Amino acid sequence: MANMALEHIYKRYGKTTAVTDFNLNVEDGEFIVFVGPSGCGKSTTLRMIAGLEEISDGVLRIGDRVMNDVPPKDRDIAMVFQNYALYPHMNVYENMAFGLRLRKVPKDQIDQRVRGGAKILQIEHLLERKPKELSGGQRQRVALGRAIVREPKVFLMDEPLSNLDAKLRVEMRSQISKLHQNLKATTIYVTHDQIEAMTMGTRIVVMKDGFIQQVDTPLNLYDFPKNKFVAGFIGSPSMNFLTATCNNKTVSGNGFSVEAQGKLADSLSAYNGKQVWYGIRPEHLGLEGSTTIAGGANRLTGVIEVVEPLGAETDLMVNIGGQTVVAKVDGHAQVKVGDTVTLFCDQSRMHAFDMEKELAIGR
Repeated sequence: MANMALEHIYKRYGKTTAVTDFNLNVEDGEFIVFVGPSGCGKSTTLRMIAGLEEISDGVLRIGDRVMNDVPPKDRDIAMVFQNYALYPHMNVYENMAFGLRLRKVPKDQIDQRVRGGAKILQIEHLLERKPKELSGGQRQRVALGRAIVREPKVFLMDEPLSNLDAKLRVEMRSQISKLHQNLKATTIYVTHDQIEAMTMGTRIVVMKDGFIQQVDTPLNLYDFPKNKFVAGFIGSPSMNFLTATCNNKTVSGNGFSVEAQGKLADSLSAYNGKQVWYGIRPEHLGLEGSTTIAGGANRLTGVIEVVEPLGAETDLMVNIGGQTVVAKVDGHAQVKVGDTVTLFCDQSRMHAFDMEKELAIGR
């Protein structure tokens, strides 16, 4: 396998810059996820790594070799596409073997690799079937199998699960994670789904408008977002943001007043009298009387607008002085639309962001 370095990578289409100053070092065996909204440049970056798009500026290295001008077939990478890209007239075995035959790999090695890959992915019983006889999940496993048998230095995956239904996506997520653990292969995975990113990546690259916003582990992105965009993009439901006025270490607005703690409290002293974004995740809000979140100077009072029962939990949309927050509460909470409720905030988990630059305060 191999490490990889992207150094000051740019991609321009005429006067439009799709990717700007992209810098990333990928260690051997890492599972890196590029995540962000549509049009943020994640797939374009992946295609530059694959050699399917020309790099406008910067240097791409795989191992010790500069890859900028190396043709795709000579980069020793394997790519798994969103639409599977299987040959309809070939059976599963032939689809998996096709790339090896082009490289004139000996027949016995081809057979060994194909059957070995099929065993890993549990598709041995499908080797004689044509793609049209397979389900979406089975086709995706064949596409993965075709990549595995190549034994490349780097695996590239471009939204490979986006065509599957919700249940299959969960199953295939775990399959790909297991595959990575077994092969220990350097993998770059592109998705717009932050749940996929959080559950699969050893590190996540969050992108917006062609720029890297933050590169970090899933837990650090969740706990310590660098800016308001990352805070809102990571987590489901997404973080609540309320316009607040800072008074020493307290942030307050119509219907709420919350006192910060620790490093955040110290940093807010520089914002005294100014407006900031107060951020709190739905799971860090609790109803009055909750045994897990303490009361005190951290009350948010408002009227319930929507109740969404989810079984073990219930999502409440609460209007707090004209601003709406989502609170994730116990599924058996006795509440209904129109009720006035008081929410308590877990003060150790609150966030604040600069109103203009939208950077995290206290980081």
